[in-house]
Amino acid sequence: MDEAQRFSAALAAASRILVFSGAGISTPSGIPDFRGPQGVWKKREPVYYQDFMRSEASRVDYWDYKLEGWPAFSAARPNAVHQAVVDLERAGKLVAVVTQNVDGLHSMAGTSSDKLVELHGTNALVECQGCGKRTHPRESYEFFERERSCPRCGCGGCLKPATISFGQELNGDDLDRACGAAATCDLVVSLGSTLSVEPAASVPLGAARSGKPYFIVNSGETAHDGSPCVRGRLDGRVEEIFPPAVALALAAGSDEEIGH
Repeated sequence: MDEAQRFSAALAAASRILVFSGAGISTPSGIPDFRGPQGVWKKREPVYYQDFMRSEASRVDYWDYKLEGWPAFSAARPNAVHQAVVDLERAGKLVAVVTQNVDGLHSMAGTSSDKLVELHGTNALVECQGCGKRTHPRESYEFFERERSCPRCGCGGCLKPATISFGQELNGDDLDRACGAAATCDLVVSLGSTLSVEPAASVPLGAARSGKPYFIVNSGETAHDGSPCVRGRLDGRVEEIFPPAVALALAAGSDEEIGH
């Protein structure tokens, strides 16, 4: 049995799968990668949250970067990887999707909100850094493009896309949900992530260290490669590996049901 067959067999045998996803699953939808060889952070410096809060120049730099990416994010649609994750949920085999992605494509594809943990937030909303109110982002982008200054909430607070910036703490409830899923899953699968960002990357590794089978699918190296906790490593395009593996696993499950 080769690695792809072992992966499909593991998906077929599992009933509480934790999917951990990164930027590599959304590049086929036109969303740029951030940490890969041609990633965004190879071309520009990120704006840290503390700088955003204390400097209008940093806020303008941040909004400029967000405005640059907004057309791609707003035009993006789910691809076969997102759909395969939904197929696992519909088959009753998914405990949670924990994603580093802020593009909202899991939700758009049909992943249930109670199964989805967006650890790094979402570009689908903007959030006031004063009162916490969240609104649709279009008006804020239009304001910034017109005025070249940080949009403001009615309370006077700075508006910012509802994503986790460098130097900003993760939402504690989201991290608790992710760790809870890691504790109760019976298989963990990492898709399209370099697994280099903490504490997010500790979620799948924590599940693996507690004895859960752990498979990684990614094009290029990851920080977990070579770990004794990894049960299988498939190197290549996620969109070419994961959807066929899910289809084969679900077909195997259907055959077993028919056999019974």
